[in-house]
Amino acid sequence: MGRAAVELGLVTSALSQQISRLESELSTRLLQRSSIGVTPTDSGVAFLQQAQLTLRHADEAVRAAQQARLSGHVSVGLSPTTASVLGLPLMQAMQARYPDVRLHLVESLSGNLASMLQARQLDLAVLFETATPRRWSIEPLLDEKLFVLAATSLAQRPAGAKVRLAQLGDVPLIMPSAGHGLRATLDAAFARARIAPRIVAEIDGLALLMDAVRAGLGATIQPGAAIARQDAQGVHSSQITDAHVGRRSLLVSLSDDELSPAALATRVVMADTARTLVSKGQWVGARLHKS
Repeated sequence: MGRAAVELGLVTSALSQQISRLESELSTRLLQRSSIGVTPTDSGVAFLQQAQLTLRHADEAVRAAQQARLSGHVSVGLSPTTASVLGLPLMQAMQARYPDVRLHLVESLSGNLASMLQARQLDLAVLFETATPRRWSIEPLLDEKLFVLAATSLAQRPAGAKVRLAQLGDVPLIMPSAGHGLRATLDAAFARARIAPRIVAEIDGLALLMDAVRAGLGATIQPGAAIARQDAQGVHSSQITDAHVGRRSLLVSLSDDELSPAALATRVVMADTARTLVSKGQWVGARLHKS
């Protein structure tokens, strides 16, 4: 018993107590104790043989899982602002967890992504609209604050770190077009605030839109993610504080019975990665959805 305890890194009394508890649970004696040591009873020998077999099967199960790694192809759709924050970390997380899964990332407007999902051209997407087919799987992911972004040289830009919609009536705005999910959200917010925005241009491409903003052609309203991979130098941001102004990101996929094991695993990784980015403060203006 002393030598066995040393091999297991235990004191002899602790090992004896564990064996006693096991014998009580099994309602049988496993070891025969004597002044010269212990020997296994017939029950102890039978239990040992089955326990060894169980442990071998457990080891084989681990090896089988490691050798038969998840593989396949998964298509994921992200809007430009979401892709700027989530895209690269998602690729890195998938490479670390499921290196044999080939990821196909599509960067497009939320409305286009919804159409692609409907046409089965995507397995998963991060969308912003709630009017989605019932057969889709929908998981609220996070809520984003919106910011007024403007060149520091723009005279009409908000001066402070926070602003309300009512203060934006005279600000020249460069906005995404009506087919953009964010535009629909903003139009509804301006209508509720009884403000007629001064829209001087419509641009659907994020890179070109931000180029126009930096050139001082107007301000824009975007989530904080819009400048995640852009040079923020020379751009002033003011958070819109109106309670009803924001954007909710939804992790949307085909129904579970239509998704491959690789797609199901990717959905978990997407949610985990987004939560990690928010918790680390790497997703500006975002907070996890409380569900």
